[in-house]
Amino acid sequence: MAKNKKDNKFSKIINIKNRKATFEYELIDKYVAGLVLKGTEIKSIREGKVSLKEAYCYFKRGELMIKQMHISPYSLAAHYNHDAVRERKLLLNKKELNKLEGKLNEKGLSIVPVRIFINNKGLAKLEIALGRGKKLHDKRQDIKKKDAKRELDRMAY
Repeated sequence: MAKNKKDNKFSKIINIKNRKATFEYELIDKYVAGLVLKGTEIKSIREGKVSLKEAYCYFKRGELMIKQMHISPYSLAAHYNHDAVRERKLLLNKKELNKLEGKLNEKGLSIVPVRIFINNKGLAKLEIALGRGKKLHDKRQDIKKKDAKRELDRMAY
């Protein structure tokens, strides 16, 4: 019975996606990074109170940081709560950091947060992608493809 309780500890699946990222960017390479969190941030993430819409990644003194990721304050915390929007450090291998920093110097590439999830160990992870911004005509083609697929699905039923 004790084993059963341990399995249920992290049974709630958290998988928050940044849908805007796939529309705005052509994703080239994906990486999974750890997050440096403070205090009650992990509890808010487990409740699913995270927004990646305006978030972006950049390098600061050789370290990868994420800015504008909104983690709502934890409702049950008193005065020990965290800042909702602050820059947080991302944890990657040195090899991956060097590769990303080298590719970031190329014209038109940026690092975009794609989704945040909790792995099977209970740790918060952030999936980031190296992306190239789409042009307006690329976005229109994506919309046309989605509409055509939706019509085909309707016809099938």
